[in-house]
Amino acid sequence: QSASRRYGALRLSVRREMVMDDSFEWIRMRSADELRGRLHIAFQGEEGIDAGGLTREWYSVLAKQIFNPGYCLFTPTSDGSTFQPNPLSNINHQHLEYFKFVGRIVGKAIADGQILDVHFTRSFYKHILGIPVVVDDMEAIDPEYYKNLKQILEYSLEDLGLELTFSTEFQLVEGMPPKYVDLVPNGQNVAVTDANKEEYVALITRERMTTSIREQIDAFLSGFHELIPADLVSLFNENELELLISGLPEIDLDDLRANTEYNSWRHSDKQIEWFWNALKSFNRQEKALFLQFVTGTSKVPLGGFAQLQGMRGIQRFSIHRACGPPEHLPSAHTCFNQLDLPEYTSEEQTREKLLTAIREGSEGFGFG
Repeated sequence: QSASRRYGALRLSVRREMVMDDSFEWIRMRSADELRGRLHIAFQGEEGIDAGGLTREWYSVLAKQIFNPGYCLFTPTSDGSTFQPNPLSNINHQHLEYFKFVGRIVGKAIADGQILDVHFTRSFYKHILGIPVVVDDMEAIDPEYYKNLKQILEYSLEDLGLELTFSTEFQLVEGMPPKYVDLVPNGQNVAVTDANKEEYVALITRERMTTSIREQIDAFLSGFHELIPADLVSLFNENELELLISGLPEIDLDDLRANTEYNSWRHSDKQIEWFWNALKSFNRQEKALFLQFVTGTSKVPLGGFAQLQGMRGIQRFSIHRACGPPEHLPSAHTCFNQLDLPEYTSEEQTREKLLTAIREGSEGFGFG
């Protein structure tokens, strides 16, 4: 608040039906120092003095427009609930200026303590933080492609009947010729073997999640870091960053329980009772971390958990019996909204293992 007063007032008048365009044109003409001032929003043709409510509404309306497909900036993942930069955003000739604008908006919201209803992919939060992405981050973006990559890592290429080279092709637009990319110099002539396939998977994943959208990431960060220094935001991990930007959700555990399916468990099993009792004992942040753990985002569906989306449309939360000893942690498959729960021996152990799992970062091999 004191910083806002020191930098003066920012008076922005926008047309509600043109909020994205008006805000973009106005904000792109302001310096980073000017943007540290306190916002005063007016919607043209509407009465009202901004005592904070109109600013909150402006952030709310703008957040929806950021993902408007007409601007070609972001594309939804398979479940439709999280977004990442569109590798074809250059269809919009001002796309990099728009990404800088979005970075400024997200940074300004954090600086002002405002909540934005935006939910990015886990890999994009990692890019904001400068954390290396890992192969497992691909699961939320393209589950089928991720499954294929995991098979390459787990089985011999001969058994899979695959002959690969250090190159890849992407069908960016249906009906258009594919784009060919060498992952290493002269990659089309470098064979993938069981000895170097980890490097191949790392490189092809980096191409999909980083290299193909590098310009968009850098443009976003150029605007974001004008208001939020990198060393300040580095205090958070990717899950905490989502909660910082989007706020703690209101999670109705009774609704979640009423829309849960069980596989090799019965709802009356004592381990399932322990699970729900453990969840009830969590504070708001721990409940949000659990939701991120099993669905990939803290976003609660508008229609409640009966409308929870997965890679095949509506896909309710499910709890599967996990093989292995009770020392194992529970695991999750976010594209299926699935929790694999080991057979624990007490409610206390169930709670302890759940908290450990949701607080741990993603595991896997990373790259810059």
